[in-house]
Amino acid sequence: MKGLILIIEDNADNFYLMRYLLENEGYKVMGADSGWLGIEMALYNIPDIILLDIQLPGMDGYAVARRLRASSVLAGIPIVAVTSYAMAGDKEQALASGRWLFGKAHQPGYLCPGHTGFYAH
Repeated sequence: MKGLILIIEDNADNFYLMRYLLENEGYKVMGADSGWLGIEMALYNIPDIILLDIQLPGMDGYAVARRLRASSVLAGIPIVAVTSYAMAGDKEQALASGRWLFGKAHQPGYLCPGHTGFYAH
């Protein structure tokens, strides 16, 4: 097993696609369909990486990232913003809420943490 990935994504189809691709690459995958549940799961399971949708209901991905970064236990875990709805200013807002990596949900090769398609900021 390569590592534990937490996907925080409210769209079931997007979650299924990411889980399918990552499990086929040998990763263990957990999922949460809300920001609050994702934070709780991260605290109890300490994933190696978190794939985080920006457009979540209730608490958006930026707020989730700020809460994850506020935890001394979770602060160093890479967060990948995975969204197909990137708007002008999203990258800057994400960076303001903590260190992020960016992936493209519509390009499956970008979902593998060792893939060079991830770029850190």
